[in-house]
Amino acid sequence: MPTIERIDSFADELTAIRRDLHAHPEIGFEEVRTSGIVADKLTSWGIEVHRGLGGTGVVGVLKGKGNSTKKIGLRADMDALPMEENTNLKWRSTIPGRFHGCGHDGHTTMLLGSARYLAETRNFDGTVHFIFQPAEEGLGGARAMIKDGLFKQFPCDEVYGLHNAPDLNHGEIAILPGPAMAAADFFDIRIQGYGAHGAMPERSKDAVVIAMTLGQALQSIVSRNVDPLQAAVLSITQIHSGSAYNVIPGEAWMCGTVRCFSDEIRELIRKRMREISAGFAAAYGAEISVEIRDGFSVLVNQEEQSRVVEEVARTVVDPAKVITRSTPKMGSEDFADMMQAIPGAYFWVGHDGSVPVHNPGYVLDDKILPIGASMFARIIEKRMPAGAHA
Repeated sequence: MPTIERIDSFADELTAIRRDLHAHPEIGFEEVRTSGIVADKLTSWGIEVHRGLGGTGVVGVLKGKGNSTKKIGLRADMDALPMEENTNLKWRSTIPGRFHGCGHDGHTTMLLGSARYLAETRNFDGTVHFIFQPAEEGLGGARAMIKDGLFKQFPCDEVYGLHNAPDLNHGEIAILPGPAMAAADFFDIRIQGYGAHGAMPERSKDAVVIAMTLGQALQSIVSRNVDPLQAAVLSITQIHSGSAYNVIPGEAWMCGTVRCFSDEIRELIRKRMREISAGFAAAYGAEISVEIRDGFSVLVNQEEQSRVVEEVARTVVDPAKVITRSTPKMGSEDFADMMQAIPGAYFWVGHDGSVPVHNPGYVLDDKILPIGASMFARIIEKRMPAGAHA
């Protein structure tokens, strides 16, 4: 069985929705227009709508045929990135500094497509919770929805999510049972030294020199403290200091991220970052503060739900294009927090695209919208078949 014929029949409408969302991107917790469109579409299809969870989150509730009490959640993220778009698309971003550079506009549209189809057919026995989540890009949207009572108000037996994948070929679907995406911390390191004239370095406690040497030292944590058989990444992604050619600055800031698949390794890296920073503060006579924030949990796909995704994928795309890889991704995804509360699975839908996500030139292939929508819909029909609970 290929993609669902009924979904294919309104693929052009899905494309129009996706391109409209793309042209009007909104970043985390600011998805007012986006969530409004989602709510209006769900309402027009006769789906019960609840708004406000996690700020701008939306949950749609749809009951199928029969009397089953089983409930399944399907989740899509809605937020864009705070970056510029560098494409020549007719539907490119109309808002400076805002860009759907990760394809969340596509994820939202896929879930809308499955919602429309399931509302029209209701060929399932149970309840679907369509979860449209804000603020996936590092701002904790999943945790915000959970804190607001997502799974208390809308309990789920299972939960599923997806992501587009330009690194896969069109029509490929990948599912990784077990740990599939890394945990992530974000850190801010503030160095307080003592400024001086650029010609009088002996009178300074040079925050730039401290930042450069500290940055190099922090790299030794992964190479010399972490077990080489354990995957870990420590990346310094920002350094800020200075204001003039002839002024040695007294302050510097460094920011970055840590990724790994183990809570033990995560705590080791946090500990060593603080110890090394304290040592540098003593050595240079400076003050160094280290703030480390828990951004994402490890995303773990449960075996049962992973098998469901694999089986469903073989009915939606060519079975030869279903990939069950054992290599996890170092990227992170806050759907992990939902799957810590509810067993589930998270999978990838490949599409033609040579530019990776989070790149100014990234482009989503609209041809995969029916594939993602069909995956979501068939998961519901497989896990809650109509007539199974007569």
